[in-house]
Amino acid sequence: MRYLLDTHALIWYFENSSRLPPATKEIIGDNENRIYLCSVSLWEIAIKLNSGKLEIHLTFEELLNRVRRDDYQLLQIEGKHLKRLFALPTLHKDPFDRLLIATALAENLTIITADDDIHKYDVPCFW
Repeated sequence: MRYLLDTHALIWYFENSSRLPPATKEIIGDNENRIYLCSVSLWEIAIKLNSGKLEIHLTFEELLNRVRRDDYQLLQIEGKHLKRLFALPTLHKDPFDRLLIATALAENLTIITADDDIHKYDVPCFW
């Protein structure tokens, strides 16, 4: 399977948080699955760390190194993602989440998320 991690799922997985269900941890850690990250998640983390709206146990540099080390597939924002974003109904106003949804739709990925607002969209979700 091919999955796109929501930002909170990435953070909780890296921090081994109890907020991440065991079945979700298993999917992310299973080498048979392809796990994708959207560059917008890294942008969101950087912005929120810098503004003090997010605290994590890793430094941003450690997080980037772990993304590289664990061989996640990093998706850069492309025109096809922006076209999907433009076509999305406004069910949720968070720009980071909307771009994740558009990316998942454009790339045929299932989003790993606990965010109820993302579940409002016609996008495959797990969790």
